[in-house]
Amino acid sequence: MDNNYFSIDGILAENQKIQCNFKVDIPDMGHLTGGSDHDIKSLSKAPIPIWLAYIMLFSDWADFTIPTPFGTRVRNMLKAEPRSVKLCNLIGTGGLWYGFGKMITDILSEEQANGISEVLTKAFKGWLLEMVEQVQHFAALDPAGGGGPSSDTAQSFREGHDGTERELFALAQESTKRMKRWHEGNDKARR
Repeated sequence: MDNNYFSIDGILAENQKIQCNFKVDIPDMGHLTGGSDHDIKSLSKAPIPIWLAYIMLFSDWADFTIPTPFGTRVRNMLKAEPRSVKLCNLIGTGGLWYGFGKMITDILSEEQANGISEVLTKAFKGWLLEMVEQVQHFAALDPAGGGGPSSDTAQSFREGHDGTERELFALAQESTKRMKRWHEGNDKARR
């Protein structure tokens, strides 16, 4: 994930909300909490997008709670068996769990950030091995490299995954199809 200003993935990840606990009164910003109050009162709580939370947190106007997708329960499940957790269920379909996790690690203490980073890495590595197996499997089911039943099965395999994983799977699948077509073309030329 890029920290590039123009990165669509970065923009989508920064739009995820985190629960902030405000330490001070903030005048004229009550609309952020979704209520009818004109001001944000100290000790109030509100979910706000992470791009705005940066300002609140680094100005020491608020603290935040680690979001549920990176809480202790989810981290323990991912440490036990990363492939058993449907990442898209954690932050919504099409969501970028890894990108959101990277944004969260940027605002945590080093120790907390290292813990979440370790979980992100383990989840990615755990899924990566399965992805390679599945890409090869789907390529073997569809020797022509086109659509068909294996494309539908591949689509259902991707559905439980984070947007980053789905994109990587699609790239690997296309690469495998191209390599297979190239290899078959060379076999025909040798005959």
